[in-house]
Amino acid sequence: MVVMSAPDAELSLDSVELPRSRWRRLFLPVTYSYAAVLVSVTIMLSVLSEATQNRVVLHASTNLHNLWRGRFGTLLSSALVIGDGWNAAVVIIPLLVCLLVLAEKRFGAVRLLWIFFAGHIGATLLVAAGLWVAVSANWLPFDITQVADVGVSYGAIALIGSFIAVVPARWVPTWAIVWLMVAVTGVIMGRTFTNVGHLVAVSIGLAAGYWLVRSGRSELRRLHGWEAGLLVAASVLGYVVLVG
Repeated sequence: MVVMSAPDAELSLDSVELPRSRWRRLFLPVTYSYAAVLVSVTIMLSVLSEATQNRVVLHASTNLHNLWRGRFGTLLSSALVIGDGWNAAVVIIPLLVCLLVLAEKRFGAVRLLWIFFAGHIGATLLVAAGLWVAVSANWLPFDITQVADVGVSYGAIALIGSFIAVVPARWVPTWAIVWLMVAVTGVIMGRTFTNVGHLVAVSIGLAAGYWLVRSGRSELRRLHGWEAGLLVAASVLGYVVLVG
């Protein structure tokens, strides 16, 4: 029988806790689950015929046609489909994972979800309301009510905006101004309701990030090297989505 001294016992407990804490830091349930669903849906769509793909995308879309018919489940299903096909998904999903990892590490799973869906659902509904007014006033053709509107962009852009709660304090004004300018540039260049939705989403994200800082739920602190890398990848995704 071996009797351990108090310091030895304390050292043993520390050695057990260290690996556990490392595993805990790698436990990112929202990131892993969402990425797995996006990959699965993308693979499923890739094996379908083009006609069937179009039907699935339109069924999951948050266009006015579906919302008018009470298909509010599309507010969730639309965030599970990358409508631009496999080639776009190969670029978007890895960059999105980097974005989600940084958000989940800094904000936690619950706050990540509410910021993402505040951007996704909030921008979708505000854009839908604007389209309804424009169609009702005959400013836009009725066909626009059946245009496919799916993807991760509104939620992702909201998270990018919320990173004013992540970047060092001296970067906060620059971060906010740059992303608002990029979103406005996207509206000027693209001139679609999706571009307007991106501008709305980044505004929602900036408001959420500001609230996190003011409420003390997020502390502005120095970015680690790996976090800076994730932030760069998230910025690449934001640029591709907004003006790419």
